[in-house]
Amino acid sequence: MSKDLVVMDNAVINAAYDLSLNEQRLILSAIAQIPKEAFVDAKQAYYVTRDDFIRLGVHPDNVAREIRSASKDLMKRSLFINTEIGELEFHWLSEVLRYDKNAEEKIRAKYPNPEDYSKYIQLLKAYNIIDSLNPPVDDENVIVRLVFNERIVPFLSELRKNFTQFNIEDVAGFGSSYSMRLYQAMMQYKSTGYRKIKLKDLRYMLALGTKYKATKDLKVRVIDTAINEINEKSPYQVSYKMLKTGRKFTDLEIRFKPKKSASKAIAKRNSTTFEHQPINAEKTPSWQRKGLSDAQIKKLAIYKDQFIEANTHLLRDKNISYYEAFEDFKDQLKDPEQVGKFHLLAEFLALKKGDEPPKAAKKPAQSKKKPSKAIAEVSKNRGLTAEQIDFFATHPQFQMDHPVKGYEVGSEAQISYLKLGLGSRLGEYHETDFKKYLK
Repeated sequence: MSKDLVVMDNAVINAAYDLSLNEQRLILSAIAQIPKEAFVDAKQAYYVTRDDFIRLGVHPDNVAREIRSASKDLMKRSLFINTEIGELEFHWLSEVLRYDKNAEEKIRAKYPNPEDYSKYIQLLKAYNIIDSLNPPVDDENVIVRLVFNERIVPFLSELRKNFTQFNIEDVAGFGSSYSMRLYQAMMQYKSTGYRKIKLKDLRYMLALGTKYKATKDLKVRVIDTAINEINEKSPYQVSYKMLKTGRKFTDLEIRFKPKKSASKAIAKRNSTTFEHQPINAEKTPSWQRKGLSDAQIKKLAIYKDQFIEANTHLLRDKNISYYEAFEDFKDQLKDPEQVGKFHLLAEFLALKKGDEPPKAAKKPAQSKKKPSKAIAEVSKNRGLTAEQIDFFATHPQFQMDHPVKGYEVGSEAQISYLKLGLGSRLGEYHETDFKKYLK
């Protein structure tokens, strides 16, 4: 597996955070070192060197100073991930060690007696201040040692689904942090070459706050800057449109494809990348990749009542009219990340004049089998057992109460996502009353 490959959960790709260019270089340099298919200890350390930054475009004369400065700032930075129950915030790193190239010389001068020196070194190792085995401290190329916050490790390792990957060389020449983020957002949809993103979501991702409130400023300072640099320095050719809803710009539509000069290199790299399940753009309906068009939504409105009946689990308010419900659904139906959660959508779109609308399947009956004693003894502090994870992830009511954006309720994809969350990100379910599913 290439050590140049960066792999991260889509939740991180879409998370809100504001990092400088050098802070992003630090993060990517460390992520590229994470084993892609093996267990990763949350306390594992990663070493960032002069060479790492030089290949990412930093001038050799300034590299050590820039790494140290970026590592100090990065210790203060948070990222924000939207979950079904609220916004989750945590820091990127738990610790940083900035190496002093003269450290050993200073320690030997302080402890000239070899026995005293050895005892002091063992003390440093015991407190994990220096590495216990094969310390790279004597390598003048190493500048800092990073340890990720344990909350983010599940989003960076042992990923099987819902992840994004790209080669670190592709972003080596970037001089804008916006280019870094937009390129990663593109790579989330690499298999289709198309991404549509709401401007409000783009502002959220980039943590712009009140910056560039005017759309023209957002376009010139952020979007144009990033697209122009991606076109110039990455292996992809990109074009974009700003889309309106009514009289207001609301969405950014991006289309991209490999440059002819880079196609062979990309194909060669992809043959050794982390395995994933690509979307076949030729066989996948366009609405699954782009969201519904206005014409498709107009067709769907003909069967509004039946469509709402099939998707009552998504209603924000069970007492609103079907007309109001359908109006609420429109934005979600246009969003490629949310359209997949609707039941029977393909069947409704395939209807011809005179066809009988499909009927919603009955809600799966709750199992009458009593949960075992082992399942009933739920402890959020200790975490859930494999049996408990399987029980809740496949429980019909739990699935209804914990929908996953882009996945149909009860689908294998939703079950897999729930199992991953219950196993490694249980904190996202801290407000969940597990006991109610055991009755």
